[in-house]
Amino acid sequence: LRAIEELCTKVAHQTETALQKSFFPLTIGGDHSVVIGSISGVAAHVKKNQGKLGLVWVDAHADLNTPTSTPSGNIHGMPLQVLLGNGHKNLCSIAFDGPKISASHTVLIGIRNIDGEEKSLLRASGIRYFTMREIDERGMFQVMHEAIQIVSKDTTGIHLSFDIDAIDPMYAPGVSTAESGGLSFREAHLGLEMLADTKKLISADFVELNPATDSGHKTAELAVGLILSALGKSIV
Repeated sequence: LRAIEELCTKVAHQTETALQKSFFPLTIGGDHSVVIGSISGVAAHVKKNQGKLGLVWVDAHADLNTPTSTPSGNIHGMPLQVLLGNGHKNLCSIAFDGPKISASHTVLIGIRNIDGEEKSLLRASGIRYFTMREIDERGMFQVMHEAIQIVSKDTTGIHLSFDIDAIDPMYAPGVSTAESGGLSFREAHLGLEMLADTKKLISADFVELNPATDSGHKTAELAVGLILSALGKSIV
């Protein structure tokens, strides 16, 4: 816990400093817990400028466990809950005390494997979540259209936190906790292309890339392409 706190504090400072200098902070990490730092830094910058932050969280998991609900004890299953202001006190106080994001300005996209007690936490959180079933039924365009409306309303910027395991392992095998039935190659790119079109994306994370489980750099190359889509690369 102490090591994660120190790392996230450093990342928060670097992220906030980057925004102060008008740069786009892009955090590329392994463990998703690193975003406690990056998002805290972004939130601190936005707060100091009297703004509000929207958050798009793309993930196979909800990452809403608490120290009492978690079956594994892993911090990487708790970062979204910490950013809402619930969890280990030291992690919740990085950059500034209290919640870094509002549930009403947060969306979860691509979830398909939620722990038992975490399901109740998710339902009670107030976050608008889009399961893979809803994406199957409505299509990625409609899901992203609604998600963007939620994170854009009354906000001054949007942060993207993209866990590579949101994508089906057919396309992205190089992750630590692969879950079948995820986003397709094109669904992932479409979502990020639409997010780039808003011109409100101010920072991003791409996490949980695991070279040890990758196949011929397939996932790493996909991640690079996804980052480019989020930054505004277009087909034409």
